[in-house]
This record gives sequence, structure tokens and C-alpha cells, in this order.
Amino acid sequence: MKRDEVLNTAKELINGQRAKDYGDAYNNHARIADGWNIIISGALKSHGYLTPAHVTLMMDWVKTSRLIETIGHEDSWVDKAGYTGLGAEFVERDALPVDKIIKRIKDEA
Repeated sequence: MKRDEVLNTAKELINGQRAKDYGDAYNNHARIADGWNIIISGALKSHGYLTPAHVTLMMDWVKTSRLIETIGHEDSWVDKAGYTGLGAEFVERDALPVDKIIKRIKDEA
């Protein structure tokens, strides 16, 4: 895909169906920023940095922000469930000692 095709496709999406599904882009991104600031603040207080699990919370918040505009958007509900599953797994993985993580990775290979 050439750059003009990418840009034209993006233009059609952000001015078309995405705008219908998620509402005003600025307002949606403002909601996302509000939630992300809360998540980042909590992560910094509890861990001093962002973990992969925190990122799943942030991605979940993107979907939540979109659902605030269009609560029946099925894909966003499915994506939220996916991020929840990943987040729970990441918390468990991060809690393991490094030697067990290495062993698990080797066993999975």
C-alpha cells in the first residue's frame, strides 16, 4: 500500500464510520487522556513504572471510552474482555521469579 492510499483510507475512516461509532475525535481522546492519567498515576505510585498489565488497563480504557459513545459496539466489548485476560496473565507472569519465567519460556519453545 502506498502512502497516499494509507492516508486516503485513514481519512475515510476518521471522517466516516469511526466518527459515527466513537463520536467527536477530540472528546474521545480527552476521555482517553483522563483515564490514562489515572492509570499512569496509580502505576507510578505502586510500581514506579508502567508494567505490561498497566498497558492492558490503558488499552481497556480506550475501548471503554469508545463504548461511552456507542455502548452497543460489539468489537469493543470483545476487545475489553481480551485485554482483561491478558492483564490477568501478565500480572501472574510478572509475579514469577526470573528463573521460573526463563524456564517457562524454554518449556514453551
